[in-house]
Amino acid sequence: MIIMNNELKNTKKNSILRSILGLLTFSTILPIGYNLSLRDMVRMVWLWPAIHFFVGILGFVVAIISINIFNLPNLFSAAILYGFFLIITGFHHIDGIMDMADGVMVHGDVNKKIAVMKDSMVGSAGIVSFFLIGIVTLLGFANLLDYNFLYGIIIAEMASKVSLLTTCISSRPHSEGSAVIFVNSVNIINYTFSLIISIILAILVGGLIGFIGVLGGILGGGIISLIAQKNFKMANGDVLGASNEFGRMTSLILMLIFLGVIL
Repeated sequence: MIIMNNELKNTKKNSILRSILGLLTFSTILPIGYNLSLRDMVRMVWLWPAIHFFVGILGFVVAIISINIFNLPNLFSAAILYGFFLIITGFHHIDGIMDMADGVMVHGDVNKKIAVMKDSMVGSAGIVSFFLIGIVTLLGFANLLDYNFLYGIIIAEMASKVSLLTTCISSRPHSEGSAVIFVNSVNIINYTFSLIISIILAILVGGLIGFIGVLGGILGGGIISLIAQKNFKMANGDVLGASNEFGRMTSLILMLIFLGVIL
């Protein structure tokens, strides 16, 4: 009986670890190699922000190298940093910004908006939206470096996943696609645990400003959820992708606002 209990415990631990590594494999290009099914991965989806806390640490290191070793200007270092995040996450969410923006801006009923969002073509609304979110994010990183608050890099990356989970918990999933699994896997209990962990991590590295950064992620996810509900009556993969990028941006904005007040 003791042996069987130990085997069950080990199996459970391995399952948790595999789910975490599967999420990291899914959301980055890191050569981890845990290509699990979505249903296996989403068991630990509430830890996604904490996982990307460590992805943020990699960005932190990139910024340190760019500024302190290569002596590059802050704006140029911010461009390298933002490019690093886009590359390491495999450009997964960029199309979400563009597709969702095209769907929001087109005139018509819900079905037409969804059809345009799913269309592989990118319109002017999508291009402009990506440019605006991208340039604000880039300048946000640059200003963090100006304030010498490099911990904000870690917090903003974690907040991007806080935003995504916030959209999940506050949205109705589409009837098809992989996003339905993610949306349905987030409930009020695991979402609350996720927020608690994210807030603790943010405060440990960034104090009050770190807490504000997490609030920025929640705000970003809530805004995207409201827009999606109004235009599409649901959230799909494009909406979740847009929430990720928008949440990183809103986290940066809120942190910079409070840094401006405090410093």
